[in-house]
Amino acid sequence: MTDADASPFDQQVATHRDYLLRFARLQLRNDTWAEDAVSETLLAALSKPLSFANRSQLKTWLVGILKHKIIDALRHHGREVCVGSGTDDEQEDPLESIAFRADGHFGESPAEWGNPEQDLSSRQFFEILEACASKLPASQGRLFLMREWLELSSEEICKELDLTATNLYVQLHRARLRLRECLELNWFAHPRAT
Repeated sequence: MTDADASPFDQQVATHRDYLLRFARLQLRNDTWAEDAVSETLLAALSKPLSFANRSQLKTWLVGILKHKIIDALRHHGREVCVGSGTDDEQEDPLESIAFRADGHFGESPAEWGNPEQDLSSRQFFEILEACASKLPASQGRLFLMREWLELSSEEICKELDLTATNLYVQLHRARLRLRECLELNWFAHPRAT
């Protein structure tokens, strides 16, 4: 089928492919799995265009479909995912010893974050956030994205990946620390024009 043969809906869906692929790669950290998830998403959208019904933006609808395809991919490839052993609980993250004092309080006060609500509407902020998330260690990144972006419950994640709740919470804590450090260095430390 050529571009001239494609319907306007088909063309609109195709314009979001690159964004969907970036989103899937960030979640799955495997190019092949990401390509498969995006292909399945596009096929699902194109096979049932009437399901869209303009109740949301097309991009939002496609991301919703993609989230389900990503969850399916994580379930299908679950045995291939290296999440770490149960011994991670005992291993101290060097970032924690830098960020916290022995009494559990911050070693240094967090940097001033200005107006986070305003930053959330910034496309550039989300690009920095995606870059920071992609730099997380694979197991922490996968768990953080499953919890915060795919909005899976802690119970679902523990069941899917055969983790203890304690291990999950430790890994999420470490991921959030690393994200905070990355955002402070790459976003909040640099003044931007408003």
